[in-house]
Amino acid sequence: MNQKPAVALVAPPGRRKATVEFAQELERRGYPGVYCPTFGDGLSLCLALALETNEIRLGTSIANIYTRHVSDFAQAASWIHEVSGGRFVFGVGVSHAVVHGAMGVEVGKPLGEMRRFVEQLQEQRSGELPPVVLATLRRRMVQLAGEIAEGVVWANGARSHMETSLANLPPEKLASDDFFVGDMLPVCISDDKAAAAAVMRRTLIMYVSLPNYQNYWIEAGYEEEMTAIRQAIAAGDNERIPSLMSDRWLADVTLFGSAAEVREGLEAWYAAGVKTPILVPSSTEGGQHRAFEELLATFD
Repeated sequence: MNQKPAVALVAPPGRRKATVEFAQELERRGYPGVYCPTFGDGLSLCLALALETNEIRLGTSIANIYTRHVSDFAQAASWIHEVSGGRFVFGVGVSHAVVHGAMGVEVGKPLGEMRRFVEQLQEQRSGELPPVVLATLRRRMVQLAGEIAEGVVWANGARSHMETSLANLPPEKLASDDFFVGDMLPVCISDDKAAAAAVMRRTLIMYVSLPNYQNYWIEAGYEEEMTAIRQAIAAGDNERIPSLMSDRWLADVTLFGSAAEVREGLEAWYAAGVKTPILVPSSTEGGQHRAFEELLATFD
């Protein structure tokens, strides 16, 4: 099928205009979507893209609900939704304790906080709101998304666990073309598969240190790996962590290897029920620019 994936974009200082131009190139080449993390102010990037592109779908994946007041989020989301002609998807999440601590933010229970945020978003809106998509990991947040949102998105989800996770959604919502199902999927394209795997392990080392991700991957069938990683962290032996990230686990939560292997792996993600895989490219040979060159060569 060789269907083109959506792509995650971050606009770092000094490369903001170049990032917008790259999104325009993705649109010209027929890529279906651009999704922007919190890093580098993804909401501002989405606004720029709404004004500088015409057809490609846009979204935040994922906006941390604690970085702005909900009334500000409501106005910004409505603004982008309107000027983009309805191409914008507002993906939101509760982030992680380590991020909250760095921000000096006190938070409550994730499910209650997310429900309250969506309710307040609807109350505060000044204009029509875009579809709201919840960042999910485990069963209860998926169920909440099925109740109050227009979609779900994972970051570093486990492909083998997707069927189980998606079973927590109402069947009629899951079957709807309007219900968003995405996953931000780390990818490294290289004929040197071992080097690509090493890049993916470095990319995910922060995530395997987070308790909520550990709990999710235990639920997904990786208790042995996560237990060993927890023990290494408790012992202060962080250098061992990459060796504890098994090949089986890595192949389940990332894409890496040759262009043909990555294309084949992407098809498996579609087959698992993920309607919008969002590739997050890295490279064995350089930075983001080189990673995007490899991505374009793989899917064009």
